[in-house]
Order: sequence, then C-alpha cells, then structure tokens
Amino acid sequence: KLGIKPIGLLFLSSIIACLGLNAVAAINSFGPAIGAVLIYSIGKTFFWPTMLAVVGDRFPRTGAVAMSLMGGIGMMSAGLIGSAGLGYFKDRYSADELKTADAALYAEWQSEGDPSDFLGFEKVQPIDGQRLEEAKNIVVAKKLAGDGTVEVEPTAAQVTVVESDIRGNRRTLRTDSLIPATMAVIYLLLMLYFRAQGGYRPISIEEATDKG
Repeated sequence: KLGIKPIGLLFLSSIIACLGLNAVAAINSFGPAIGAVLIYSIGKTFFWPTMLAVVGDRFPRTGAVAMSLMGGIGMMSAGLIGSAGLGYFKDRYSADELKTADAALYAEWQSEGDPSDFLGFEKVQPIDGQRLEEAKNIVVAKKLAGDGTVEVEPTAAQVTVVESDIRGNRRTLRTDSLIPATMAVIYLLLMLYFRAQGGYRPISIEEATDKG
C-alpha cells in the first residue's frame, strides 16, 4: 500500500537497522534504550520475509529450493562468521579499552586461555570472563542499591574493568552496524540495476520458462 518495492524496503530496513544499532551504542539509560532497540527491531523485522519474497519473485522456477538455500546460507553465515566475528571484536575492543585505561590492570585481568582470533585479524588476549562477570555482579548490585548498603563494595579495579567492558560493547555495536550499512549499499546498487532494466517486477513461471 505504501508503494515501496521489495528492494526499496530492504534498502530502508538496512538504513533503519544501522541507525538503530548506533543508537543502542550511544544511550545510557533504560527508556532511550527501549526506543533504540525498537528502531533496530523495525529495520530487522522485514529483512527475512522480504528477501525470501525477492527470491520467489525473480526465480519462480526454483520454488522453495532457492529460498531454502538462501536461508541456509544466511543462517550459516550468521552462525559461523557473524557470531564468531562479533565475539572477537567484543574481546578486542574491551581489552583495548582496559589497556588504554590501565595497562597494568589489563595485564592482571587478561585471560590465561587461548587468545581470541578471527580470520586474519590480530590475535588478542581477552579479559578473564569469570572475573569480569563477578565484577559486573558487584558493580550492578552497587548501582541498584544506590546509597544503601551492599554486602560487597566494588573495588576501583572492578569498576574500571566493567566500564572498559561497557565501552568495548558499544564499539562492538558500532562495528556491527557496518553490516546493515554494507547491505544498504548493495540494495542501492540493485535498485539502480532494476531501474536501468525498467523497474523491479516479479517474473512469472511462464516467462522464466520461455527465457530458459
């Protein structure tokens, strides 16, 4: 009803998702965080069904096969590349932030396990996950208690580590926003391509068969 073609909708969704991720990375309070996540969710919602619709429109002879292949490749990319990549950048950015804040503290808090690596990027020794979670619990308990008493007061070192991890998480979200930004460029090129071809339109099975 809005008159937006599927590729145009994918382009808009990419832009909205990119803005939403950057908004999430920038907020510091609960209310605005809900709004930022809502912006991201609006952009993300239309990706999956619209991409399947484009496959059905342009490759009608393939039926569900092409849709299944596209969906499988998407899920494999998200699981094997996306999750691993974001995990690496989270480790890297948090470690960089702590190293910048206090190099000696980073040396004390870094993990003794295997370094975090991803594709050809430089390996990094992440912050010890167990100690970080313990520090987070103490710092969060202190914030929730306000001026009241808490069983355990966070140390200055724990506060520094947690704040560095938060800054690292924000940088990770901004890096994550490059994914929908790249998708927006691709969809823009597709829009230009279809415009040069007379506009986007579904192809019927009969038409596809004649071309085949």
